[in-house]
Amino acid sequence: MKTKDIVICALFAALMGVGANVAPLLTIGGVPITLQLLFAIVAGGLIGSRLGAFSMAAYLFIGLAGAPIFAQFKGGPGSIFSPTFGYVISFIFVAYIVGKFFERERMNWFTYIGAGSLAILVNYVIGTNYMYFAFKYWVAAPEGFSYLMAWSWMGAYLPLDIGVTILSLVLIPRLQKALKRQPIANQPAA
Repeated sequence: MKTKDIVICALFAALMGVGANVAPLLTIGGVPITLQLLFAIVAGGLIGSRLGAFSMAAYLFIGLAGAPIFAQFKGGPGSIFSPTFGYVISFIFVAYIVGKFFERERMNWFTYIGAGSLAILVNYVIGTNYMYFAFKYWVAAPEGFSYLMAWSWMGAYLPLDIGVTILSLVLIPRLQKALKRQPIANQPAA
């Protein structure tokens, strides 16, 4: 990796920490409201699949090392047992998948919709399944907790996540232009 790549990855890891704690006291069903999905999508779309995923992995490992950068200013290895840790894991895949769309596809509104839809789907599938298993096996689940209940909790987040995804997909080309950066698909291979 070049020094510039390391700095950009560190920047996105830091932005994830900020996005995790924008509204540290607001939760729905025990799941905090964050802007992490926005930064994961922008990272993938702006710096590519490899660097985007690397920056999200760096964020994850920095938090696991003890830095209080996860939602609600938490951190440390015990975070693995948090019901929301699956969402943190999902951001690696979100950045990678969105980056692949921006690298390989000629971007039009169909591919933007595809990238955004797949980002939300991956985030929800990994995060919600992790949350379900965490509540079932190592965290005291609410009475009557079921797989359907875990997914129904996410219904409250869906409008926010759709809005954040649209915002992030609008920001990416504007940021590329503002940074006078070619779209990833047009950049020479490193």
